[in-house]
Amino acid sequence: MRPVKKSVSILGVRFAAVSFRGAVARLAAYVRKNAAVPNRVIVTPNPEGVMLARRNPAFARAVGLANARLADGTGIWLAAWLQGTPLPGRVRGLDVTYALFERLSRQGAFTAYFLGGKPGVAEAAKTRMEEKFPNLRVAGTQHGFFDLDSPEEEAVLADIRQAAPDILLVCMGMPRAEIWAVTHRNLPARITLCVGGTLDIMAGTATLAPAWLRAIGLEWLYRLKKQPERWRRMVDIPRFMWAVWVDRFGGGHA
Repeated sequence: MRPVKKSVSILGVRFAAVSFRGAVARLAAYVRKNAAVPNRVIVTPNPEGVMLARRNPAFARAVGLANARLADGTGIWLAAWLQGTPLPGRVRGLDVTYALFERLSRQGAFTAYFLGGKPGVAEAAKTRMEEKFPNLRVAGTQHGFFDLDSPEEEAVLADIRQAAPDILLVCMGMPRAEIWAVTHRNLPARITLCVGGTLDIMAGTATLAPAWLRAIGLEWLYRLKKQPERWRRMVDIPRFMWAVWVDRFGGGHA
């Protein structure tokens, strides 16, 4: 019997070999159990994130220092299959956040802090999520457009320390969110989740792709239609697949 892989490396980024249900269970355990590690930083790189890590050393370091990297994106799953080290499935940041909130809400009270989005987004997300999950208390909110290394950031850090949430949701975009989360991993939270534009979805200021598009991994087409300016970032998707192909079979420069 082959040993069960705990992680899979794709172009230098090591992803947890965990199913969606397994990821939710693990994160819930981090929140509910008294663990030796006071705050675990969880990141969710997609193919664009993997390519960004190849260009941005600070981002690559932050991703590497995170406690877990979940496979967000069909491209990650396909790449793992192509190189002969399949992953159990996709673990999208948005979906795992909702599922985690649902699981924790069934178990009892829990707290969160919402950090990110434009002014007003985190507050709107707080209202909607507390209605959706009765056992959730959002202990604080803050937009993500504050200056780093400034009195404004110090005020944000002080507010998070006072709130001491079970879950710190960081939605400030790559690479800012991941670098910031790892830099401040000593904050008193059980887990810190870096999950892209999740707060915008929670707030209702952005919409999900139709379920059928998400099921076949083409939600990026929907996002591109809604935000044509994203095309420059989307170019990284074919670059990613080519780099994976070259890494697996050779025959070119990735």
